Amino acid sequence: MSMRKKILATLLAMTMAIGMLAGCGGGSSSGSSDAPASSDAGSTDGADTSKEVNLVMYIVSDRPAGQDVVDENLNKLLKEKLNCTMTINWIGWAEYANKYPLLFSSGEEFDIAYCATWLNFANLARRGAFKALDDLLPTYAPDNYAMQSQTALQQATIDGHIYAVPTLLPTYITYGSIYRGDLAAEAGMTDVIDTWEEVEQFGDWIKANHPEMEVIDEYSSGPELSLVWERMAGNYEIDSGNRYIFYDPSEAEPKVFAIYDDPTIGDFYQMCYRFGEKGFWSKSALSDTDSSKTQNGKAAIKFHNIDTWSGYTVLHPDWDFQYGVMTSEIAHLPFTQDCMVISNTSKNPERALMFWNLVTTDQEAYDALYYGVLGTTYELNEEGQFTILDTDLYSTNSMWAVRTFDLNRNQAGVPESYDTMRADWESQIQDGVGIEKYTGFVLDTTNITTEIANCQNVRQQYGWPLELGYTDPVDGLAEYKQKLQEAGIEKVLEECQKQLDAYRTSLG
Repeated sequence: MSMRKKILATLLAMTMAIGMLAGCGGGSSSGSSDAPASSDAGSTDGADTSKEVNLVMYIVSDRPAGQDVVDENLNKLLKEKLNCTMTINWIGWAEYANKYPLLFSSGEEFDIAYCATWLNFANLARRGAFKALDDLLPTYAPDNYAMQSQTALQQATIDGHIYAVPTLLPTYITYGSIYRGDLAAEAGMTDVIDTWEEVEQFGDWIKANHPEMEVIDEYSSGPELSLVWERMAGNYEIDSGNRYIFYDPSEAEPKVFAIYDDPTIGDFYQMCYRFGEKGFWSKSALSDTDSSKTQNGKAAIKFHNIDTWSGYTVLHPDWDFQYGVMTSEIAHLPFTQDCMVISNTSKNPERALMFWNLVTTDQEAYDALYYGVLGTTYELNEEGQFTILDTDLYSTNSMWAVRTFDLNRNQAGVPESYDTMRADWESQIQDGVGIEKYTGFVLDTTNITTEIANCQNVRQQYGWPLELGYTDPVDGLAEYKQKLQEAGIEKVLEECQKQLDAYRTSLG
């Protein structure tokens, strides 16, 4: 058995051992890279496929220039296996914010759509946009249903009904340091850089030996240092858009708090001020639009997730990028962060779910949808890792919800440590325990829209400069607190607490 398969076998075994249903482990670029297509994979015994149908699917992305050849290949396969064809429609990145919600209110008949937490899955479900799948999913996509964890199905359930098919390829909340391993070796730092003391030590060496580089990659999207600080302490943000309100999921009844009420936050801002004085980032970081400094050799450290790290390792294997986990607890991101929904206007929900069962269990069908045409849009190496042949024509499909642990392939060049790290994480995760219990919580901002907008503006105007050491750490924190209170953060905290309590109670 190859090292790759040993890792995947171990990961599956550990996943089952911690009480999850089979097949829901993994990470965002994992999978059995050379699993053969099964002749009966995706079967739904007794389902009627005698009538040919054309399914319509919507994806949020720009349509690839080389999509036609991919569609032709996919439809040939679908005709043979399910007596159906597929029309894929695309909602471009420049228009999705306005066009996507209208898709479900226009009355247009279609079958399948990509959805996600960031596309307001829960709110759209409550408005009747999707078909309830309580009976349809186990009947027409039984293999997929059997692989879903209880956590995933719970997150797909709104007001007592399942409204989505969650991804079978979990991603993780972990954040950490992505840094130049070759430079760390030059500095004599052989241990993983995963503490602030080590970050500062490495930063001092970079300033002394590579003054042409920025130490920490910061630009106009805003710093994420406070996010890492809080996660290292076991605190988590109430949602991704409100990184100034946190809670401790280890508490029996977690209490939300504003960032200024963290008793250690003064130490954090003192550290940030010191880093800024040392020149670890540009004094004009908040007006710098360059988001690619780390992968282009202009910065030595970036704080982000494991998938950003794996991408950098493929781009620059000679730089030996390393990843230091700086999160106290490991958990999955919501399984509905990528999900598939059946439109309430669908005339063929049964065949649509049969299609989904097929492409999430059959390697040939999965490859045809996700990677395209072997030898035309992608190629495989001996380990089953993929390489896109011409990214201007086709990359991978943007229907990310289709990815599964078993079928997804690593990109050529991703190191083995990517798999072993995720295997270790899966061994730590317990279904419904700690932060894993709360990752499905989605804040409804309907009652606090104005206050949220005001607080976000305050965070950018006062919080970001404070986090980058541009303002005095003591006076700046006092001003930040005052401005957040003036913006209505107390109302936001009250609403967040109310909803978090209700979510916890709903879990039983």
